[in-house]
Amino acid sequence: MMNAAANIIQDKLGAHPTAASNQDTQNTEPGEKMLACVWLGKEQLEMQQVGVPALTDPEDAIIKITGTTVCGSDLHLYHGEIMQLKKGDILGHEMMGIVDKVGEGVTHVKPGDRVVAAFNVACGRCRYCQKKLFTSCEATNDSTLQEKLYGQRTGGILGYSHFVGGFAGGQAEYGRVPFANTNLLKVPEKLPDEKALFLSDIVPTSYHAVYEAGVQEGDTVGIWGLGPIGLLAVQWCRKVFKAKRIIAIDDTEARLHLAKSYWDAETIDYSKEKDVSAKILELVPEGLDRAIDCAGFRFTKSLLHKFEHAVGLETDSPEVLNEALRATRKFGTISIIADYAAYTNHFLVGALMEKGVRMIGCGQAPIQRYWETCLKHIDNGDFDPTAILTNRFPLEQTPEVYKRFDQREGGVIKVFIATKFSNEESPGSPALEV
Repeated sequence: MMNAAANIIQDKLGAHPTAASNQDTQNTEPGEKMLACVWLGKEQLEMQQVGVPALTDPEDAIIKITGTTVCGSDLHLYHGEIMQLKKGDILGHEMMGIVDKVGEGVTHVKPGDRVVAAFNVACGRCRYCQKKLFTSCEATNDSTLQEKLYGQRTGGILGYSHFVGGFAGGQAEYGRVPFANTNLLKVPEKLPDEKALFLSDIVPTSYHAVYEAGVQEGDTVGIWGLGPIGLLAVQWCRKVFKAKRIIAIDDTEARLHLAKSYWDAETIDYSKEKDVSAKILELVPEGLDRAIDCAGFRFTKSLLHKFEHAVGLETDSPEVLNEALRATRKFGTISIIADYAAYTNHFLVGALMEKGVRMIGCGQAPIQRYWETCLKHIDNGDFDPTAILTNRFPLEQTPEVYKRFDQREGGVIKVFIATKFSNEESPGSPALEV
């Protein structure tokens, strides 16, 4: 219902011109086909033969995709919760591969280079890109609906609806990367694919969440939601930012166990502890120094919010944020890296003001800003992205991966999706499941 209304509004508003073509207008190679995961409707995904993308703009690169994945935020698309999704959109915002072709304006990579693509599309030239705030790029998102709703537009995102530019995604055999000089990272030869792939999103995004929260050595940090971002945030807090105590909140035993056994987090199962804030304050009477929301708007708990969400009275539940507000000490900090879309009810604004809490919307993480830092920590052994890698699947099974990930089936946390161009799995990585 929300998507239908959004599309009507968008039709009336029109679209902004952008500095890069989106998937509605991109060219395809005549007669060439590839396998891709496309969205057909709520919880309806299908593998289809579609056109191979062609060079559309001078700074385009076409890559043969050697690795992609399904992200927790992709589940919002799967459930039809993101505005301006269109039937036939190619999904997937995380990908790596081998450069196949480049436009005449591409100077930083060449055919044959092994690369990771940033999930976000940044022009590299606007005032935000010049400040390394790449996800706020002013030139890559044509959604006038987003401008109407938020007051301004953010930058584009690969494979994540026309609300963020309508660019084709990377759950496919080939991918087009606009502004390749800005949005592709050459991968060091010694870095295995399984570690390199996650530089496309979750490694720098989790770092960004911890950095924006202002975590300092000796802090006590609460982390809500132990999906890939939350688990990696736990690892950053423990291994790099040197938090004294970490309290991790989720309802999945495998994820809670991982946070506890790998990084010595204290855990709370919110399916068993109905008052999470009270439990945290029992463990930490003075309150958390920092809180990080990695859960997001989908996770309604009370009957009130389940009802309001179901009938469209609100799009986003504030329950995690309210728990964090109660549990965070006076003049502490809350960072929000989880996806929120639009409106919420019953937000505890009084606690925000009276306690002097700094609540920070992290925005979509400006991935390129953190590549060098993240590579350094991976290279010296401080950080291991593959700690959460649980499965390897062929591209053909992508719709099934969504279902398993959504249902948290069989301990699936993070997957590597292989294409016909992929290398064999690296030693110690999960074997291909067929």
